[in-house]
Amino acid sequence: MAKEFNSFKSFYPFYLSQHQDPVCRRLHYLGSTIIIIVLLNTLINQQWWQLFWLPVIGYGFAWIGHFVFEKNRPATFKYPLYSLMGDWVMFWQMLTRFFKKQS
Repeated sequence: MAKEFNSFKSFYPFYLSQHQDPVCRRLHYLGSTIIIIVLLNTLINQQWWQLFWLPVIGYGFAWIGHFVFEKNRPATFKYPLYSLMGDWVMFWQMLTRFFKKQS
């Protein structure tokens, strides 16, 4: 029986446990970065059709990471909202950790 989570705070440790492989985490980071670039480009150029690519990019990179490298089932299948939140929290944590190392 799968565990049920009552809060994002209780879900996030599980989310991180599903992202142990460094390649999987890097693919998530790459997908999130490209999403931001496409979103900004869409807003600047008002090419709204580009929004179609956001879920393809986000899920594409993440699912390759899970199925090929992590060898597990993405948490988004059971916990879509918490998983989306987890993607961005993990992205922020990786980004801030990178810039802390640079200074």
